[in-house]
Amino acid sequence: MERNELCWCGSGKKYKRCHMAMEEKMEQLREAGHIVPGRELLKTPAQIEAIKKSAELNTAVLDHVAKHIHAGISTEDIDVLVHDFTVSHGGIPAPLGYEGFPKSVCTSLNNEICHGIPDKNIILQEGDIINVDVSTILDGYFSDASRMFKIGTVSERAERIVRVTEECVELGLKAAKPWGHLGDIADAIYTHAQKNGYSVVEDIGGHGIGLEFHEEPFVSYVTPKGSEMVLVPGMMFTIEPMLNEGSPDFFVDEDNDWTVYTIDDGLSAQIEYMVLVTETGIEVLTK
Repeated sequence: MERNELCWCGSGKKYKRCHMAMEEKMEQLREAGHIVPGRELLKTPAQIEAIKKSAELNTAVLDHVAKHIHAGISTEDIDVLVHDFTVSHGGIPAPLGYEGFPKSVCTSLNNEICHGIPDKNIILQEGDIINVDVSTILDGYFSDASRMFKIGTVSERAERIVRVTEECVELGLKAAKPWGHLGDIADAIYTHAQKNGYSVVEDIGGHGIGLEFHEEPFVSYVTPKGSEMVLVPGMMFTIEPMLNEGSPDFFVDEDNDWTVYTIDDGLSAQIEYMVLVTETGIEVLTK
C-alpha cells in the first residue's frame, strides 16, 4: 500500500509510521529464504484487545476448575463446570460440536495424550494426573489453554513428568523472541525433555489462534533452532508440548475417534499457554 495511506491494521496511523518498516523487514527475510507470516496471521490492535478478553474468560474457567477438581468427581462433572461457567459469563465452549466433538472441554487422564472426552463413568482417583484443556469463544474471538492437575498425592513419576513439562513450557517461552523462529521454541522444549528422558509427541502440536479455533502456523516441538516461521509482532499462537514417558507414538480410540493414547501405556503430560508476539517480547495471554 502507499506510504501515506492509513495503515491496513486500523491503528489510524499512516502506513509509513505504522507497519511499513516491519513489512519491509519481513520481505527481506522472505527473500533470504525464511518462512514469514502473511498479514492475515498478524492481529490488529482491535483484534488483540478483543482476543485478550476471550483469554481472560478462558483463564477464569480454568481457575474455576482448579477450585473444584478433586478425587471422586467424574470428568463429566468437569465438563459441566466448564460449560456452565463459560455460558454464564457470555462465552461459548469452543470444543462443543467442533468437528463433532461432543463435549465442552477435553479431559485427558494419565496415559491419554489429548482429546479425552468427559464421561460420567470416568471418576478421578487419588494419584491421577489429568490435563484439562479449555477453549473459549467470546464475542466471536477464540482462546485456548490447558493445565495439568495432580489429584491428591501422586507418584514420583507422575510428579516428575508434570514438573518437567512445566519446565519445558517455561524454557520455550524464554527462547521465544520477536524476529526469532518457531524452531527456537521447539529446540528449547525438545532438548530439555530429552535431557530428562522424555519423548515429545511429533504429529500433534500448537497452532495459531484468535480469529479461528485453529489457524496457521502449526507449532512443532521437534524442529531445529532457527527453523520454521519467523516470529513477527502481531502473531498469536499456542505453546503446548506433549511429553510422554516412553515412545512419542500414539493411537486414537477406535470407538470415539478422538481420544489419543500413548502407544505403550506410559504417562503423558501437556501444558498449554496462548501467546502474543509483541515488538519487545512474548506476552502470555492465558498463564
